[in-house]
Amino acid sequence: MKKLFVLFMLCSFAVFAEPININQADAETISKALTGIGPKKAEAVVQYRKEHGDFKTLKDLENVSGIGEKTVQQNEKNILFGDSAPAAAEKIDKPEKPEKPQEPKKPK
Repeated sequence: MKKLFVLFMLCSFAVFAEPININQADAETISKALTGIGPKKAEAVVQYRKEHGDFKTLKDLENVSGIGEKTVQQNEKNILFGDSAPAAAEKIDKPEKPEKPQEPKKPK
């Protein structure tokens, strides 16, 4: 049981990671906080941000060389764009279907 607990703790440390502000974090912080992004990709994120300005959406991150949709999806809960909630919470939901107008009831 003790071994299982230790194994669980070692495997799940990333689950408890704090979200980072992708527009303020340095390359070291990015590489430590995000899954699938090592030092080279993290440096590419910082360089892209310097050349093109702040990231506004998760889709913007896919413009960085070496970072694709899968990597972004794996990390969406840990990415902030400002002092707000994680990027995953900022996704734009599909608009709801408008309700059908009720037809007036015909008198009997």
